[in-house]
Amino acid sequence: MNIMVYVEEIGQVAFAFVIGAIIGIEREFRSKPAGFRTMILICVGSCLYTIISKEANSVSNDRIASNIVTGIGFIGAGVIFKEGITVNGLTTAALIWITAALGMAIGYHNYPLAIVVSILIVIVLFVLEPVQRYINKLHRVKDYKIKIVETSTVFKLELEAFFSRHDMTFRCMKVTKEELDAVYMYRISSPDRNYDEVNNFLLNHKEVRSFEV
Repeated sequence: MNIMVYVEEIGQVAFAFVIGAIIGIEREFRSKPAGFRTMILICVGSCLYTIISKEANSVSNDRIASNIVTGIGFIGAGVIFKEGITVNGLTTAALIWITAALGMAIGYHNYPLAIVVSILIVIVLFVLEPVQRYINKLHRVKDYKIKIVETSTVFKLELEAFFSRHDMTFRCMKVTKEELDAVYMYRISSPDRNYDEVNNFLLNHKEVRSFEV
């Protein structure tokens, strides 16, 4: 193989390293499961597999690409976890997926596309974050998981009376039992989008063991 081909491939891997590092810095800054080194390895690895697939005449390029996507899917699934009634890690999993795609684009010499998509990712991660926070403030519906110390129906009546007094729309989604505790799942909509009163009510109620939003 011509020495210039080796130089070009080293340049591709180096470029994938830089792109992965840019994305990884943001994840590391936010202390996410897949951070700086992980994103670099994903981008460089995808690029390397793409380069090798082009050189392996006995293997079709589309098979290598599909296997990369499959492998990245397993990695992405590893950073998604459920905590209470919330699911965390979806953004990181999506970043892992698109970082692998960037590595593949670099492996196929599609540098303009890789640069444009990288810029879009930076915009989504940094510029659009305040927009998301603003949208979250406008979100009128919240789900509460409330655990009380006993299975008495008195608490349920008190809670729903509290909602009614504050003109809140509510719906009891589910009632379960964990050992001796009762767990209520409520979907609440506050007209003024202020849920501090709900939080204070639950914090100060003697029967509430814990709650999650």
